[in-house]
Amino acid sequence: MRLQLCALTATAAITMAFVAGASTMSPALPDVDALLQHIDDLYRSKSSVARIEIDVTTARSTRNMRLRAWTRGEEEVLVLIEAPPREAGTATLRVDNNLWNYLPKIARTIRVPPAAMLGSWMGTDFTNDDLVKESSLRKDFVARIDRRSDAPPGWWLTLDVKPGVVGRWARIEMLVSDERLPVEERHYDRKGRLARSMQFDDVKMLGGRRLPAHIALVPADSVGQRTEMRYLEVQFDIALSDDTFSLSRLEQIRQ
Repeated sequence: MRLQLCALTATAAITMAFVAGASTMSPALPDVDALLQHIDDLYRSKSSVARIEIDVTTARSTRNMRLRAWTRGEEEVLVLIEAPPREAGTATLRVDNNLWNYLPKIARTIRVPPAAMLGSWMGTDFTNDDLVKESSLRKDFVARIDRRSDAPPGWWLTLDVKPGVVGRWARIEMLVSDERLPVEERHYDRKGRLARSMQFDDVKMLGGRRLPAHIALVPADSVGQRTEMRYLEVQFDIALSDDTFSLSRLEQIRQ
């Protein structure tokens, strides 16, 4: 009896040790390409329509804008400013590698050259590329991934730009939660300097999926300056007509 009891005790101890060890093991390494594709498509899916609010804060002033945005796939994006009144009707269209701005005050459509993709979009800290998402994390960067060692749990991705890719960022460091949602990004320029950081929070249900509704962008070299974007409403995978992403539509669209 004593031998049986000792054997049972030893077996139980081994089982408990195995369970405890398994509970502390890191989750399996995620498929990096699939994770980056998921993040690339997080706010657009096959198609999307969104209402967005942007607040721009500088040392001297603050601005608020309300936008509506349509996307289809990876190559078509239309963004319309609905407010304030002095900027209402201003719109940006991207089709494939082409980008245009429509300026209602002068009733003109202006093509944006490729070099300006990295310039400020409408005076915010976001670039044209941020708004129309021409660049792709999966296609333009080589990724390394490591488990985050402190709380909250998640994964650190280090993304180095591929040779020959034209862009502003040489490296992006990104923290992704176990829900596969971005938490933080740090963008480094071609000289290896930290250029800006982005925080993602206020996770909520939008369009049937959990998303960070609030994004705060802080440039590294401008004290007191930041741009905040908040998704107010999103619909995914809805039918959009072909003329949604046309130059004629760009010039006719209104609030």
